[in-house]
Amino acid sequence: MTQLSSRPGISRELMAVRAARELRPGMYVNLGIGLPTLVSNFIEPGIILQSENGMLGYGPLAEGPERDPDLINAGGQYVTMLPGACFFQSADSFAMIRGGHIDVCILGGLQVSEKGDLANWIVPERGIGSIGGAMDLVTGAKRVIVLMEHRDRQGRPKILKECTYPLTGRRVVSLVITDLAVIDVTPDGMVLREVAPGWTPEEVQAVTEPRLIVPPDCQEMNF
Repeated sequence: MTQLSSRPGISRELMAVRAARELRPGMYVNLGIGLPTLVSNFIEPGIILQSENGMLGYGPLAEGPERDPDLINAGGQYVTMLPGACFFQSADSFAMIRGGHIDVCILGGLQVSEKGDLANWIVPERGIGSIGGAMDLVTGAKRVIVLMEHRDRQGRPKILKECTYPLTGRRVVSLVITDLAVIDVTPDGMVLREVAPGWTPEEVQAVTEPRLIVPPDCQEMNF
């Protein structure tokens, strides 16, 4: 267990690539702050990104001379704008979220339970956290994907039988993508769909608290 707790999985960039494969042209998508924002660098044309601060149709993160201080996402990162992009007040942005007009939101996570509960807004022992728009997103979006590291900094599982941190939402997560695995949250339990290159289902199970259902078609991640 000690060896597995510190053994690396795939990179953050590959995690973002894998998450981007869940998106299809025509979808309206919200990306949470942190790791999920990397997904914007790998989306296909026709996927429409929405941000809580009132942007629709932004593109990859901006670098160097592309950076415009007036063009930032909800996490304060510089972004680029695609043809047809538009801007509006945050009240309209949250009306879009609460009205069920977001097809997919991809959020970071501190903990996910086997029932799909999500805790992602505060680390109680550190007293650091901010709810932002996460509670609105997990209740308003049609599908919630969590993109996070499989283990915390101490090597402990972040996928648990029950969350121990304050919840963002109950039974809201549909899919979990980590540096080690792709896991479906179903009424029958957590189903292991894919494992990271070099990892086996048994090794992923060893760093996951709930029992994982391993179907015959469980495969290695591809990008």
